[in-house]
Amino acid sequence: MAQEFASCDLCDAHKSDFSGDFRVLPPVFRDFGGVKKFAGPVVTVKCFEDNTLVKAAVDSVGYDDTSEGRVAKVLVVDGGASLRKALLGGNLGAAAARNGWAGVVIDGCVRDTAELAQQVVGIRALAAIPMPTEKRNQGQADVAVQIQGVWVRPGDWLYADEDGIVVSDKALV
Repeated sequence: MAQEFASCDLCDAHKSDFSGDFRVLPPVFRDFGGVKKFAGPVVTVKCFEDNTLVKAAVDSVGYDDTSEGRVAKVLVVDGGASLRKALLGGNLGAAAARNGWAGVVIDGCVRDTAELAQQVVGIRALAAIPMPTEKRNQGQADVAVQIQGVWVRPGDWLYADEDGIVVSDKALV
């Protein structure tokens, strides 16, 4: 499904919105997935160097069926900006694509970048590192998270394209 938005147009339309309902993530995220432009309602995970909850999320259904059709969701992972362990790799990227997720945005690292680039899902992260995480079953799901200093809440809408990532408290398009 083609996404009908441009982050620049969204910023033009909301540049005077100082309510906090419209936010822009800093330009520190790299593109790793096979889909460059994606949007959807947000599901959150907060974890540090343990991807147990990331795996649980991408292994679950990544969309909602609504009266207006299927709406793919975006998983936003607060990985504490760790550059030491990868929270998503080829197997989990494939699971996200297979289960219908629109995208995954990680404030942390990924691995298996060649495999991720082949997946039909948007993936943004800070960097790539080959080191996997520990499995300690720690973290939180469906909580408000701070991504690079910007609050993102479950149910917000995230829009990502070649120019950046914006977040809104409601659907914009």
